[in-house]
Amino acid sequence: MLEISGIRAGYGSMAVLQSIDMRVEAGEIVALLGSNGVGKTTLNNVVSGFIRPTAGEVRFDGTRITGMKPRDIVALGIAQVPEGRKIFPNLSVAENLELGAFRRATANRKQNFDRICTIFPRLRERLDQLAGTLSGGEQQMLAIGRGMMSEPKLLILDEPSLGLSPLMVEEMFGLIGRINDEGCAVLLVEQNVMQSLNVASRAYVIEQGHLVMQGDAAGMLADPQLRQAYLGL
Repeated sequence: MLEISGIRAGYGSMAVLQSIDMRVEAGEIVALLGSNGVGKTTLNNVVSGFIRPTAGEVRFDGTRITGMKPRDIVALGIAQVPEGRKIFPNLSVAENLELGAFRRATANRKQNFDRICTIFPRLRERLDQLAGTLSGGEQQMLAIGRGMMSEPKLLILDEPSLGLSPLMVEEMFGLIGRINDEGCAVLLVEQNVMQSLNVASRAYVIEQGHLVMQGDAAGMLADPQLRQAYLGL
C-alpha cells in the first residue's frame, strides 16, 4: 500500500532523513520507533506532503505521491493525526469531527460520525463541549476520530500516547487495535516501544535519520539489543 524508497529530507541545509526505505501493507499496523528528534515526524510530513524530499519517492496504492499537495494526498486515503493532537480548541467536539470529512468521504459523513462515536463513546457524551476543555486523553480520541472521518485507507498516528496517563495509554493502544480490526492500516509512530510492538505486526527503528533495525514485531520485542537500548532490560 505505502512504499517509501530512498527518501532523503530535511530543513534547509540540515539533512534529517538519510535514504529511508520502508513499506506498509494493506490492513497491517507498522510501528516506527525511535527517540525524540531522530526524524520520525519528518518522515510523516514527507508522506503527508508537508515536506518535499530532496531524493527518493513515496507511492501509495501504486500512485506516486511525492510532491503532491497534502489535500490531494488526503483525498487518496491517507490521514495523519499529528503529534500534539492539533485540534481546534474553540470549536465543539462535533465541529472538529465534521472537519475531518472536508476533503474525503463527505457523502458518508453521518455514517462515519456515528461509527466514531461508537468507537469513542466519551466523544458522544461531549459533542457540544468545546474541544479545548477536554482532557488530554479525550483530545487524543478526538484527533484520531477526526482523522477517521475521511475514511482513510492508512492512518498515520504520531505519538498518540504522548502526555497520557498509564491507564489512558493502555486504553489508547486498545483503540488502535480496534481501528485496525475495521480494516484501516496504521503507521504508528511512537517512543513507547513495548506497547507499540505488542500491537504492531512489523516495526522499524530509526536513529539519527537512518533505519537501524526492522522486522517482525514479536521477534523485535525479544531482541536483546533492542530491549537493552530502548527498554533498559
